[in-house]
Amino acid sequence: MSTGLIIAIVVVAIIIIALLLLLPRMRATARQKQAERELRSRRERVANEQREEAAERESRAERAEQQARMAEQEAQRERAEANLRNERASMHERGMADDELIADDERDRFSGVSGGEADRDRDGHTLDDRARDATDRDTDTDRDASAGVRSGTTDDSATGSESSDYQRGREDERRFERSRLTDDVRESDRTN
Repeated sequence: MSTGLIIAIVVVAIIIIALLLLLPRMRATARQKQAERELRSRRERVANEQREEAAERESRAERAEQQARMAEQEAQRERAEANLRNERASMHERGMADDELIADDERDRFSGVSGGEADRDRDGHTLDDRARDATDRDTDTDRDASAGVRSGTTDDSATGSESSDYQRGREDERRFERSRLTDDVRESDRTN
């Protein structure tokens, strides 16, 4: 045999032995890379599923919050409507809304008993008339008011409707302060 053939056989044998020794390592490396790819794929799949679930839950939470806001607004609207109804009932109980109950052709029939008669100065508001009644103002004051002069004022200070309104307001403030001070004194007497 020739030396070239022997060298070729030895080289082939060394390559075969090297392949046999390296093949398990190459297989292990290939298996490890395949496992890494599979694990990466699973991670991405689970992460995507979790993100989709999170987005769905976020959407449901937003819907629930919106429904809660709508329910809260509905509850507030119902409370406001209930308060409005209570105020209307109170007005009817006190006779302040009798004009809603009496038709125009029935005004004469209910003229002596309806609460609408409390608007003595015919300004469209009964609150000032009731305030006058509550502060025990006498009828002279009402007569003076029709003449353009309030009690406690002079003709010079009440020349126009604006000044008389101003004077009236000042008098009401003073009267309110006096009654409040009197109430405070009474309250302090009760506590002692």
